[in-house]
Amino acid sequence: MKIAVDVMGGDLGVQEIVAGAAMITKKSDIKVILVGNITEINQALLQLVYNPAHLEVVPAETFITQDDKPKEALQSKARNSIALAAQLVVEKKADAMVSAGNTGAVILAAARQFNRLVGVRRTALAAVYPTEQKHGPKGDPFALMLDVGATLHVNAYDLATFAVMGAAYARVISSNTSPKVALLSNGREASKGAPEVVEAHRILSQNSAINFMGNVEGLDIPRGTADVIVCEGFLGNVALKMLEGVSEVAADLAKDAYTQKFLWRLGLTMLSKGLHQLRTKMDWKQYGGAPILGFDQVVIKAHGRSNARAIRNAIKVAAKAVRGGLTDQIREGVSSLNTEGT
Repeated sequence: MKIAVDVMGGDLGVQEIVAGAAMITKKSDIKVILVGNITEINQALLQLVYNPAHLEVVPAETFITQDDKPKEALQSKARNSIALAAQLVVEKKADAMVSAGNTGAVILAAARQFNRLVGVRRTALAAVYPTEQKHGPKGDPFALMLDVGATLHVNAYDLATFAVMGAAYARVISSNTSPKVALLSNGREASKGAPEVVEAHRILSQNSAINFMGNVEGLDIPRGTADVIVCEGFLGNVALKMLEGVSEVAADLAKDAYTQKFLWRLGLTMLSKGLHQLRTKMDWKQYGGAPILGFDQVVIKAHGRSNARAIRNAIKVAAKAVRGGLTDQIREGVSSLNTEGT
């Protein structure tokens, strides 16, 4: 099992990404191919303990920053680290790719070098988010939302396809044999939502292969009512950013309260165990990354702020997706999707 890792685009720099890869080489049979500036990678490796038999370095001439415009950057920086990582997968020198870099560039590079699975019109960027309820037999504290930014305009068939892809991912990664799938709408009734949501509801209701529970509303997202929530990319991106913002504001308010008054500080100290549990539950770093689904190869997009732990877990997720036959499961699910009337 070989995973190609773009080491150049993360917000925290090369050191954190290389450190995450080094962790993997010591504790698993996964082999990692680090793609990026060879000088920076070697400097990072000098400070780390790793298994050299499980680590390889492929030099990239340049890289794409978080601020670059994806299309222009991919054209002007031909041998960039994202494109080279994808190329390694195409050439079967790696089984999957992981990147914490520019999201648009990762999606576009994958679209240029990989093929969409038969029956998939639109690929989807998924995201994991913490919930009140736990999911699957392992008690996973995260659920999956897709799409959160790869597509802006979708039809009913696209939404139904997202449901199939998200369910397959939950089965493989969370060992959830029958994940609950829902459409995000402005009401739980089948008639609520935009026309494409209403039609997608009809399609999914007729598909016995999907454990479709109907529509959910925004308040159901953090509650974890569903294991997989499906929506179009614009709405999904707004909802995801709101979830991230609320958790960060709550943490900031707690810090401010701690410094303001003795009684508040005393109260927060007494609640420290519970707050620690909450912080642990909200920590997306334990999951590592989320997939870009619909391609014939596994692509895991790690958060731009990923530290070594998050990168390590993103690599583990990529390997698990490959070993679990994720693309084959999606292919089979899409082929059996009831598209009558679409």
